[in-house]
Amino acid sequence: MADMLTLLAAAAHGEAGEPLMLGLAPASWVVAASMTILIGIALFFKVPRMLTSGLDASIAEIRKQLDEARALRAEAEALRKEYADKIANAAKDAAAMLEHARHEAEAIVAKAEVDTSAVIARREKMAEDKIAAAERGAVAELRAKAAAAAAAAARGLIAQKHGAVADKVLVDQAIGAI
Repeated sequence: MADMLTLLAAAAHGEAGEPLMLGLAPASWVVAASMTILIGIALFFKVPRMLTSGLDASIAEIRKQLDEARALRAEAEALRKEYADKIANAAKDAAAMLEHARHEAEAIVAKAEVDTSAVIARREKMAEDKIAAAERGAVAELRAKAAAAAAAAARGLIAQKHGAVADKVLVDQAIGAI
């Protein structure tokens, strides 16, 4: 192309140049013929077919890798979903365990309150029983002392007011009543 521009510039200045054949200089014809022969040899040895088969093999390998990548991605998505479900279930299980533990703790506290109330009631009852027993013992002791005092006082009164004559009258009355 540069030769052509040179020739056109020379023709414009009136200079004579090389003869042209169909608008091409002899050097251009040599280049064109060489290119034609090179393309012919390439076609004869099926170079385009080798290039396209190589490209087709590369495309097939890339497609295979893409299919494997898609399969791996699908598998990874399935695993991610599975683990997300497991995490969600674990969170639900943890919440259920926590709620169960709360209920058990509340039940234990309620049972402890009931047991404590029962123990307190038993101890109050035992204390009341001990107090009642102590009261009964004190009353019995007081009665015994009162009876002893009354017997001593009665003995003293009887000893003062009754003599042998009064005793004989009482014994006769008792025998007569029988």
